[in-house]
Amino acid sequence: MAQTQQPARVLIYSATAGFRHDSIPTAIAALKANGSAINVEFDSTEDKTRFTVENLSQYDALLFLSTTGEIINTTVLDEAGKAAFQTYLNLGGNFIGVHSSSDSLVNTTFYGREIGAYFDYHPELQDACNVILEQIVDVLNNTHPSTSMLPAQWHVRDEMYNFKSDPRAVGAVVLLAANESSYIDNGIRKFNQGTPHPLAWYQLHGSGANPNKQGLAGRSFYTSLGHLNETWQVCRGIPSFIPRLTKIGNVG
Repeated sequence: MAQTQQPARVLIYSATAGFRHDSIPTAIAALKANGSAINVEFDSTEDKTRFTVENLSQYDALLFLSTTGEIINTTVLDEAGKAAFQTYLNLGGNFIGVHSSSDSLVNTTFYGREIGAYFDYHPELQDACNVILEQIVDVLNNTHPSTSMLPAQWHVRDEMYNFKSDPRAVGAVVLLAANESSYIDNGIRKFNQGTPHPLAWYQLHGSGANPNKQGLAGRSFYTSLGHLNETWQVCRGIPSFIPRLTKIGNVG
């Protein structure tokens, strides 16, 4: 008789020290509701004391969900917790960043490399004549576990992030790109984020791990999508988009 595979364990961390998204509880509920379908067990916390080497070692991946600000500090997560996070990555831990997690820990070098690129700005969500407009996301690679269920052009209503660097510069492979013809962006871009416009990517070996431990580095995935409560509804695809990649073998 075949043995039942133990579920992968993922810790969702959603602490904020800046803007707080009201979609965080919705997102956590959606992830937990869909976890059993792909054999993933989600825990969630905003408790900095959970960031110890011993506790993090229980998890196959850490998921930073819409975190904001320099969250790893004495008010949210102390230096010991930050060190435990780095150790986790050095020992092969996997990382997933969602939405504004790219606007977190902007003074933390290893995190910037692990996330791939920091958030710069986004244009406002757009309406026309009282009609809600959706944006188009181009799926660049539909063979990856996180995108295999998506159409070539995915219509979503979400914020189209711009970034302060090109994630490809740290070795990331871009999976989703903003179709810039589908929305108006009058912002001033001061940074080169590369082409096509990145929205989601993965690193086979997360570059936030200590370079001396690079052979052990786990995988890293980031998506800028996830702003609205509606984004996390089953019909939008996000609840299946995120949990499928959290399976330890499917992060990248």
